Amino acid sequence: MSTVTEPETIAELIDDCADIPAELRAAHASAPRPPAPRDWAVDDACHAQVVGLEDY
Repeated sequence: MSTVTEPETIAELIDDCADIPAELRAAHASAPRPPAPRDWAVDDACHAQVVGLEDY
């Protein structure tokens, strides 16, 4: 593995990756997924913001 230059071929890249210690290549648990979004609904406050904008 060369730390002086970037790999110039895919073979060099593969060789460099093979030299990475196994403990650094181990897969780690990913971050938890965010909760699913709630259903969207228009309430009176939302509707009041756009009253009269039909002209635009």
